[in-house]
Amino acid sequence: MKSASLLSERLRSHRLTAPASSVSDAAAHMLAVQSQDFTAGRWALAARTRNEPTLRLVDRAFDRGDLVRAWTMRGTLHIIPACDLRWVLSVTGDRQRQQGATRKRELGIDDEMVAAVTRAAQPRLRDGGLTRAEMFEVFTGIGVDPGGQRGIHLLNVLTLDGLICQGPVSAREGIAREQRFVLVDQHIREHAAPSDPLAELFVRYIDGHGPAGVPDFAWWSGLTLGQSREARDRAAGRVVEIEEGVFVSGARPRRSSSAAAVLALGAFDEYYISYADRTAVCAPEHLAAVGPGKNGMVRATIIADGRVIGCWTHASASLHAPPDLFEPAPGDGAVDDEAVRTALARFTRFLDG
Repeated sequence: MKSASLLSERLRSHRLTAPASSVSDAAAHMLAVQSQDFTAGRWALAARTRNEPTLRLVDRAFDRGDLVRAWTMRGTLHIIPACDLRWVLSVTGDRQRQQGATRKRELGIDDEMVAAVTRAAQPRLRDGGLTRAEMFEVFTGIGVDPGGQRGIHLLNVLTLDGLICQGPVSAREGIAREQRFVLVDQHIREHAAPSDPLAELFVRYIDGHGPAGVPDFAWWSGLTLGQSREARDRAAGRVVEIEEGVFVSGARPRRSSSAAAVLALGAFDEYYISYADRTAVCAPEHLAAVGPGKNGMVRATIIADGRVIGCWTHASASLHAPPDLFEPAPGDGAVDDEAVRTALARFTRFLDG
């Protein structure tokens, strides 16, 4: 597939040039948005929604119970529609348990410890949920030390077991960065139940990320290549193969005539991170600058016509500091500085409301 066509189609499938009508619709279209950086995850949804929703508006979707955050795949936190959490974990949960088994053994986390923290936490969670610090207090109260990442890994286990998720945003002055852990059975009103969850995961990935193939889906979902090929086969007829091994949705969203050519995307944005091969959107010589680096960080990016042209940070945008733009490749046009400033200004409006 020609590079320009691939980028144009990906921008559309990501709803970056075909924005959704609401934050919840954007989340449903993407299914799962990487969100270990909670501000960046919320910006990812706002950037894919019409009429410039603010941070407060995105947070209301969590407070209403439309959205939750959980370790949905690869042991990584994602924002996901609440109704989709259970079936997604039915596909990815076992794989995540396998991937985390060695570290949990090192931390002494066994079935007995999990049962003990479950018994202790459940009653405390019934009245509006608990912050992470409050959950750790519960663990400490029964003699389980949450230090050395043991607490985080226990929260991960309780999530994969379907007991808890991260729901309402904890109120605070300035930018709220924390959610309350809540009981899934109490907080989530409805659970979707696709007839074939594995096929559904492939279809929903292609809907929000195509054109893409099996290796991309395997990277994104954390499933094995064998499981990913099976997902593709079971999704036959629900996605369109435009060339060998490359799939798009059968119902792609309509592009907006006013879509910006230059976009400021947050750290860990799906547009960059959710593919096995990222050179389609970022020149190979710039991959190291974007990440993931040694610390696992993937930087926020400036996108022009679908290609990464530089990086920025949330703090620098708030201070109106210039981004770190790459040198244009030979033959590329000059960067439109005003378009870059406009893209970053949209992010500051998102924060400021």
